[in-house]
Amino acid sequence: MKKSPLQKARAAYQPKLPIVLTGAVKAIEGKPTQSVANQAEIQALFPNTYGLPELKFEKNPAPTAGKPVNVGVILSGGQAPGGHNVICGLFDGIKKIHRDSRLFGFLMGPGGLVDHKYIELTSAIINEYRNTGGFDIIGSGRTKLETKDQFDSGLEICKELGINALVIIGGDDSNTNAAVLAEYYKSINAGVQVIGCPKTIDGDLKNECIETSFGFDTATKVYSEVIGNIQRDCNSAKKYWHFIKLMGRSASHIALECALQTQPNVCIISEEVEAKDMTLDQVVDYIANIVAQRAKYGNNFGTVLIPEGLIEFIPAIKKLIAELNNILAINAAETAGLSSAQLEEFILSHLNEENAATIKSLPTTVARQLMLDRDPHGNVQVSLIETEKLLSEMVGKRLAEMQAAGQYDGKYSTLHHFFGYEGRCADPSNFDADYCYALGFNAACLINAGVTGYMSSIRNLVKPAVQWIAGGIPITMMMNIEHRNGADKPVIQKALVRLDGAPFKKFAAQRDDWAMNTCYIYPGPIQYFGPSEVCDQPSLTLRYEHQGK
Repeated sequence: MKKSPLQKARAAYQPKLPIVLTGAVKAIEGKPTQSVANQAEIQALFPNTYGLPELKFEKNPAPTAGKPVNVGVILSGGQAPGGHNVICGLFDGIKKIHRDSRLFGFLMGPGGLVDHKYIELTSAIINEYRNTGGFDIIGSGRTKLETKDQFDSGLEICKELGINALVIIGGDDSNTNAAVLAEYYKSINAGVQVIGCPKTIDGDLKNECIETSFGFDTATKVYSEVIGNIQRDCNSAKKYWHFIKLMGRSASHIALECALQTQPNVCIISEEVEAKDMTLDQVVDYIANIVAQRAKYGNNFGTVLIPEGLIEFIPAIKKLIAELNNILAINAAETAGLSSAQLEEFILSHLNEENAATIKSLPTTVARQLMLDRDPHGNVQVSLIETEKLLSEMVGKRLAEMQAAGQYDGKYSTLHHFFGYEGRCADPSNFDADYCYALGFNAACLINAGVTGYMSSIRNLVKPAVQWIAGGIPITMMMNIEHRNGADKPVIQKALVRLDGAPFKKFAAQRDDWAMNTCYIYPGPIQYFGPSEVCDQPSLTLRYEHQGK
């Protein structure tokens, strides 16, 4: 494999571990836990893995000799920077337990477990992927582990390979699958542990014990570099409004973090739009008024950050999408063979009066995307809706109305961007390289502790890595019941941007100044080598969340 000079230098980086994980450890049990909501329902669904205690690792002054363990690892869902380091940390961790331990990687996600497609990850393979981006070491996939047949097929290959534990590296849905798998294997005494690791660049898999999901730090720094570059160009040419859509369907953590790092003129936070019960027209008016105010001072340029999932947070459209999903889930057989025109007619005839009025008020292209573009699970494909173009066009129309009324006298030219895949496979920042390696090494410790249904947890993340706290939390602790595809299902509760949280308050206190003045910050590219204040800082979201704790 040919490598760039940076890749070669980066391969030599040795991630920093929490001091507690550098020697033998013992697991200290905390209090029993309960799910964040729907306690009775979740307990009934997970009788064997509900209510387990939190675990914290401490130094073990009297360690015993370890036995070889065979472990399977799965990368599930979308890519996130640092995934390779989780696997490297896991490999090193099980080799520390015993040098004869073996690691098997299931290919292309959970489907590899079900279909028995795997490779053994040897030290030669592992060493090629240390501190690199991407998931290409074994690939990833989005197969859901939901059925008994899938679980049993996975168990067959585990027995064949002598696998004692599975580590599933994924987001909220993937770790929900891990919890379901752990429960099933425990209920039949299969002898296979299941451990999860928190992955998603969206930042919506977190709580007090999972302070951030891995990949968020790197991805937001990559996006912020490019936003900064655009803002420098914007402030140089002084003639374009840049509408920039950022990943984050279910939460606006990426948009908020990038705003804190770059100080754009406008950043829309979906959770605030929903809390204020704003309409699409009100969002458009908010942006148009800022454009008009800047034009008064001759500033016919600016930047607007938009979360990918904004459309779903506008209350009227959220109600519409919920009914659309239900209609299509309940009538799946009846609508399967319909043409696009027939499907549109079917949907419009089944919508309630309020939602029918909402869909008719939208631009034709957006209305059709909502009705016709579905993912394999029957949900609206929000990422395909070009929200950045929709908003810029609607702002343009609003400005034309304002100009006709003598309320606006400026020039309005737009450019559009969507930053998503650009950040998902970047080489991890020092923070993510360290955090991911620690998560994987910690997962090996959880395996050695004999537990199942736990998520690897590394805390105290605003401190130097040696001071991080290692342990695990039961996955069921993070779960609630949600209505999906026409049925109630147990899922890990998504963490949304808290409007009473320190990061949002910091943003809200400054955004009016950013709107009227040109306060751009240019973060520049991620740095791997140099002073700690340049290379090793966590996200601003993490820093602000920990201030005062």
